[in-house]
Amino acid sequence: MKFQKLPHMPSAKTNAQPGDLLPDVWYKKKQAEAELNQVEQHINMKNIVIFGAPGSGKGTQSEKLIEHYGLEHISTGDVLRAEIKKGSELGQTAKSFIDQGQLIPDELMVNILASVYDSFGRGHKGVIFDGFPRTIPQAEALKQMLAERGDKVAAMLELDVPEDELMKRLLLRGQQSGRADDNEETIKKRLVVYHSQTQPLIEWYKQEGLHHHINGLGELDRIFGDICAVVDNI
Repeated sequence: MKFQKLPHMPSAKTNAQPGDLLPDVWYKKKQAEAELNQVEQHINMKNIVIFGAPGSGKGTQSEKLIEHYGLEHISTGDVLRAEIKKGSELGQTAKSFIDQGQLIPDELMVNILASVYDSFGRGHKGVIFDGFPRTIPQAEALKQMLAERGDKVAAMLELDVPEDELMKRLLLRGQQSGRADDNEETIKKRLVVYHSQTQPLIEWYKQEGLHHHINGLGELDRIFGDICAVVDNI
C-alpha cells in the first residue's frame, strides 16, 4: 500500500516509524470530503437581489438579512464611493465618468462589483445586491459574472410599496436627514425613472423563475418574516 507523508509528520531525515504515516487512500478520502463540503456550501449560497423603488426599505431589510443570515452586502453607491476614495484604477475610471456627468458603463460597474464580490473569498454564505441591477442588460451581465464563478442569483426580492406611501417616507427622510434630493419634485422624477427603466426587471426575473413579491407596507418585523420565509426555502 502506498503511504502519504503529511507536513506535520516527522521528516524523512528522522527515524520515522510506519505508524507515523497515513495511507494515501485515507488522505485522498479527506481531500474528497473537503471538496464535497465546498460544493455543498456553494449549492447553499444565497445570492440575493433586493429590489424596490426609492423608500421601499431595501437598506433596512438588507441590514436585517445580514444580521440574521450572515450575508455579505454590495450597495452600488457605497462601492463606488469606496473605490473612488481609495483611488483604485476602477475607482479613478468611474470618477472620470461621474465628473463629466455621464452614467457609468454597465461593463465598468460589473467589473467593480466583481472585484468586491471576489474579495469575499469562496467561503461566504451569499451576497445581497442592493441597487444593482437596475436594467435588464445589467441583470444579464450580473448573471454572466456569477456564472463565470460557478455561482448564481438565488432569488430576487421585490419590496412592493404604494407610491403615496413612498412619497411620505421620502419626504419624512428628507426632513430628518436634510437630504436636498428628498423633495417632492425630485422624488416624483426618481419614481418615474424607476417605473420606466427599472420595473421591467420584475418581468425579467419572473421569466428566470427567481422573482418573489414582498408586501413592503406594514410592520418591519412582519415584512422581514415574509422575506425569511422566501430565503429559508431557496
